[in-house]
Amino acid sequence: MDAKYPIGQFTCNETITHEDIHQWIQEIKLLPTRLSEMVKGLTDEKLEKTYRPGGWTVRQIVHHIADSHLNSYTRFKLALTEDNPTIKPYAEEKWALLVDSHLPISVSIQLIEALHERWVYLLESLTEEQLNRTFVHPDNGAISLKKNVGIYAWHGNHHLAHIQLALKEESRSI
Repeated sequence: MDAKYPIGQFTCNETITHEDIHQWIQEIKLLPTRLSEMVKGLTDEKLEKTYRPGGWTVRQIVHHIADSHLNSYTRFKLALTEDNPTIKPYAEEKWALLVDSHLPISVSIQLIEALHERWVYLLESLTEEQLNRTFVHPDNGAISLKKNVGIYAWHGNHHLAHIQLALKEESRSI
C-alpha cells in the first residue's frame, strides 16, 4: 500500500451523475462524525503519530482538514458569486507548521462540524447549472463545482485513511 495515497489518488469519470454527487455530499456530511469518532480520547502521544516517515502527525492532519475544507468552502462561494474566478492556492505544508496547529484538535473538530453543516446545506441546494460553474486553480486549470464535490469527499476519506495508518501499532512517532 502507498502510505501517501492509501485510498489511491482522486479519479473522476468524465460524466458525473446525480448519484455521484449525492454520494459525495453524504461523505462530506459524515466526515465530521467519522473524524470525531476516530480521534476521540487520543493521548498527546498518539496525536504525534505519523502515517509515514516525514508525514504529518494526526494532530496536523486534523488541523489541515479544517484549513483545507475552509478554503474549499470559500472557493465554492466564490464560484457561485463570480464568473470563473481565479482562486488563490495556499502553502498547506507551511500552514501545518503555524502555531495554531498546536492547538487542541477539539478546536478544529468544532470548526469542521460547523463548516460541514453549512457546506452540506449549500451543496444540497445547488442546481445543475450551479454545479457546472467553475473556478480556476492556477496550477490545475478550470475545475467545476461538481468535480470539486468529489475531490473533497475523496480528500476527507484520504486523510481518515492517513489517521488510521498513523494509529496502527507499527506507526512511527516524531
